[in-house]
Amino acid sequence: MAMVSEFLGQLTLSYGAEVEPKFPTVVPVRDFDPAKDAARIETAIKTKGVDEQTVIDILTRRSGEQRREIAFEYERIAKKDLMTALKGALSGPLEALMLGLMKTTTQYDASELKASMKGLGTDEETLIEIVCSRNNKELEEIKKVYKEMFKKEVDKDVAGDTSGDFAKLLLALVQTKRDEPSNVVDYEKIDEDARSLYEAGVNRKGTDVNTWISIMAQRSVPHLQKVFERYKSYSPYDMKESIRKEVKGDLEKSFLTLVECFENRQLYFANRLSEAMKTKGAKEKVVTRIMVSRCEVDLMKIRTEFRKQHKRSLYQTIAEHTKGDYQKALLSLCGGDD
Repeated sequence: MAMVSEFLGQLTLSYGAEVEPKFPTVVPVRDFDPAKDAARIETAIKTKGVDEQTVIDILTRRSGEQRREIAFEYERIAKKDLMTALKGALSGPLEALMLGLMKTTTQYDASELKASMKGLGTDEETLIEIVCSRNNKELEEIKKVYKEMFKKEVDKDVAGDTSGDFAKLLLALVQTKRDEPSNVVDYEKIDEDARSLYEAGVNRKGTDVNTWISIMAQRSVPHLQKVFERYKSYSPYDMKESIRKEVKGDLEKSFLTLVECFENRQLYFANRLSEAMKTKGAKEKVVTRIMVSRCEVDLMKIRTEFRKQHKRSLYQTIAEHTKGDYQKALLSLCGGDD
């Protein structure tokens, strides 16, 4: 009997560390025929003036796995690489979106991360978005793929591109030392962490940022949710207000992103999409990145949060703030109106 319970224990353990359930808007298409899709894309690209609609219809309504099969068939039929063909046929934000779809979600995240640190000046906003919103498992995969793609370690690039406490926080996150969620709620530890966060910030002159970093980079997400709740019984300000009072700049943005993602990751993405489309020329890069990187992960849930929070659907918002073929591609990834 002991053997059986031990085995079952093992099962629950490995299951405890399982990935979060997925809520995609883009799923594998049934009766999939990659050769037929590849031939249609080749015709569309060869058409005078390019038939973007066909390219959009096919690539935004196939899973990543299926797109890679299409790319394989395309190369067989056309004797050239599909990425190169798309680069030649498309331009602007539509091109960026389509090329993004041709990578796996992890490859896409890794290349966006690399691009945020390339050349002169760092795109801190993107760096923060990716490092602070991806969970431990996603970050582990990104690190592995980043090394395969760029022959460099993520942490070395991050360290070379950032400084001070901002660098310390990002590096602590990239180290992926976060605890796995436990079935046991440790109330003593929750209380201790809440008090430590308070004593390291609001309760003293200056901020002991290292304490904040170690707690926020190492504790499991369910634990931290309870810590932030408990924190309110020590501090007159909640965690987010405390962050705004204690730190500034990129460090402030990073801590806020973390807390928002611990509390409700899909709401964070929904708000980020809303923000990006408030400006007249929708911040296309941000919109593209979230739509491409989350369409096979949790975009359905992001849509729900968007509707709840902003009193209108993501679909309507995209329709209003973008245009042309780029808009068609986004709406197709969005997958429907709410």
